[in-house]
Amino acid sequence: MSDKLATFTDANWAAEVMQSAKPVLVDFWAEWCVPCHTLSPIVESVAEHFGDRLKVGKMNVEQNEGTPVQYDVRSLPTLLVLKGGQVAEQRLGLVTKENLIKLLEPHL
Repeated sequence: MSDKLATFTDANWAAEVMQSAKPVLVDFWAEWCVPCHTLSPIVESVAEHFGDRLKVGKMNVEQNEGTPVQYDVRSLPTLLVLKGGQVAEQRLGLVTKENLIKLLEPHL
């Protein structure tokens, strides 16, 4: 995993995501989810692309049950863009790097 990617948990969600001064991209995933593994290098590449302008991280839904329920995450992978602690965008399933960049740019 890239050093540009944070690991989000139920325990650090408030500090890492809700109180972030930067927009945050969250990748909700699970070990058994094949599309999640396909999306992972795309998310890593986007983290590298935006550098310090965007916080990017992943949350394993099997190890953290509270936050995914709070955000009604029902299918994987789910991507959320949060800005100022509020959900600005949500995408379900696979997305290309180009489309993910287009999705994120207005929020930076």
